[in-house]
Amino acid sequence: MANTLPDSPASSARRPEFRNINALSDLPHYRLPVAGIVSILHRISGLLLFLLMPFVIWLFDVSVTSEVSYESFRSAYLAGLGIFPGWFVKLVTLGLVWGYLHHFIAGVRHLWMDMTHSVSKEQGKSSAVATLAISLVLTVLLGAKLFGLF
Repeated sequence: MANTLPDSPASSARRPEFRNINALSDLPHYRLPVAGIVSILHRISGLLLFLLMPFVIWLFDVSVTSEVSYESFRSAYLAGLGIFPGWFVKLVTLGLVWGYLHHFIAGVRHLWMDMTHSVSKEQGKSSAVATLAISLVLTVLLGAKLFGLF
């Protein structure tokens, strides 16, 4: 505080200094804003889509090659795939569905913010909440269909 005089009120009110962040004691009490959560989930969903790309290519290849391969595709969801039971294959597919939906909706949110140039803190929060809500509702609906609830 080189610009303040010793007797001024600014010199008496000292701001807290954070030199090091301890992951065990500081991070559990840190409250990330909703927009930050959506940003982190956008990155996680992109990584998930990238890592599961071989699975997606396999799904597409097996589903469109022939009628016989389509039946093996269906049996992977009913009976399982190798050592993985059918419910686990469905769960991985549901994770992929969530990853795609969240990544797509968050990407549309970012494009909208880039095009309008009118982003405020309130708009960022409301669009982040909408992104989470839409992606989760669509994932639940598609998951219910995937697990045969309707």
